[in-house]
Amino acid sequence: MKLANLVSGIMLLLFLSATAFAQEEMTKDEWQAEINRLTEKKVSLQEDIKTLQEEVNAAKTTLAELQSYEDCMQELYAMVDAKEADIDNFRKKVQALEGKINRKEPVKEDRQAELDNLKANKISALPEFYNKVHNELQRKLDAWVIVPTEINYTVVKGDHLWGIAKKEAHYGNPFAWPVIYQANRDQIKNPDLIYPAQVFKIPNLTEEEKAKYDKIRRNYKPAPAAPAATN
Repeated sequence: MKLANLVSGIMLLLFLSATAFAQEEMTKDEWQAEINRLTEKKVSLQEDIKTLQEEVNAAKTTLAELQSYEDCMQELYAMVDAKEADIDNFRKKVQALEGKINRKEPVKEDRQAELDNLKANKISALPEFYNKVHNELQRKLDAWVIVPTEINYTVVKGDHLWGIAKKEAHYGNPFAWPVIYQANRDQIKNPDLIYPAQVFKIPNLTEEEKAKYDKIRRNYKPAPAAPAATN
């Protein structure tokens, strides 16, 4: 219908153009030449319309042959031997694992095992999941740095618990020395007496401990210096 209207519009345009030219002073040859030009233009436009109609018909045929979105998805599911419920369940597992990795829920090895199980599932090959399961989540796991809960320190001559706690590699706060003392009571009988070659555990401070000893350090006021002796 639209093409027919287009043809009618073209014919009207040709008629109006011819009329306009007829109103001008033209020789018979000039008039005939203009008529011939417009006729050729008409034929060319009709050919264009014919080509467009063929393309429209071909597009309609292709569209009619296309599967629906639902049919395409069901075909994909069949390729991985899964049903829609299986896909939904797999999607929930992927989302749950991503949350655990983002929160760094311990332990990392368990999260890697979960990811490996997802990778082994054929459903992971579907476009919806492939990049996330085989690339994104693995990159997040690889970037997960495990901070040790404690380190070991070998005592050297001149060391004391105050100085060990003050080291930046440990707490950077000498007032936290009781944590080292409590963690090594099996070796330390008197906190004022430690010996070279002893190996102490230096546990991480909890957030509560950090706040506690930072507060002690801020509030600490050294005792005033004793007055100089006079003769």
